[in-house]
Amino acid sequence: MVAPMAAPEADRSARSPLPTVVADSMPMVSTQDSALAEHAGDRAKARMRMVERLQAQGVASIAVLRAMATVERHRFVDPGLGSQAYEDLSLPIGWEQTISRPATVARMAELLLDAPALRLEGTAGASAAAVAGRVLEIGTGCGYQAAVLSRLVREVYSVERLRALHEKARANLRPFRLANLHLILGDGLLGYADGAPYAGILVAAGGETIPDAWCQQLSVGGRLVAPIVVPGSQGLQQLLMIERTTSGLKRSFLEQVHFVPLKSGIA
Repeated sequence: MVAPMAAPEADRSARSPLPTVVADSMPMVSTQDSALAEHAGDRAKARMRMVERLQAQGVASIAVLRAMATVERHRFVDPGLGSQAYEDLSLPIGWEQTISRPATVARMAELLLDAPALRLEGTAGASAAAVAGRVLEIGTGCGYQAAVLSRLVREVYSVERLRALHEKARANLRPFRLANLHLILGDGLLGYADGAPYAGILVAAGGETIPDAWCQQLSVGGRLVAPIVVPGSQGLQQLLMIERTTSGLKRSFLEQVHFVPLKSGIA
C-alpha cells in the first residue's frame, strides 16, 4: 500500500467552476529559484490547457476535471517525454506498455463514476460523483490512472502483472502519499477477490473476452469499463461498458479505442 495522504476532496458539485491549476510544489535551490519556478509554472499552465481541452471535448464531470487538474502527469512519464506530458497522447512507459491519453483516462473515469453505486446519495445528476465506493483497476501501468481514480472514490485496488512495472508505479506514487490506493502484483484476469465487491472496475488493456471473475466481483449498481477486441476485426478494439443490475448484466458498446493487449500471468 502506498504511504498515506490526505483524503480526496468531498466537494464535487457540478456547479463548481473549472478548477484552477497551481504550480508544482517542489523544493527550491537559492541559485535556481527563478528557473525552477518558471518551469513549474509552465507545467501548471500546460496542465490547465489539458483540462480546458478535456472540457471542450465533452468531459462534463467537475470531479473528473478536478482530478485531472490535480494529478501531475509529467511525474509518471520518462523525463525525456516531459514536454509531451500534457498533450493528448499515449506515451511509452517501458516493457511495451503505454500511459493512456488524458482524454481516454477522463472518459473512462467519467463513465465509471456515473454508476449508481458511485453516485452521491440524494444528489441529482450523474456528474455529482460520490467520494465513496470501492474501485478495481486492471493494469496499473505507471500509476497515473490509479492516482486519478484515488481522487474520485473512497478506495482503489490496482493490479499489475509485470513486476518491474508494479515497482515503477510504486516509486511514482510514493510522493503522493495516497492512503486509499492499494497496489497489487497479480494476474489481472483473476481480478482481486479480497477487495470485492467493487462499485466499479476499470480495465487498461484489451482482451477478446471479459473474464467471468470481473463480472462476479462487480456489485449490483456497479459498472465495468473495458476495451475489448471486436471479433473478426484483426485487433480493432471497442470500449465496452457492463452494468450489473438486479436483473443481470447490461452491455453497451461505445467508441473505438486502442490499448495494449490483455495478458495473463505474472512476469
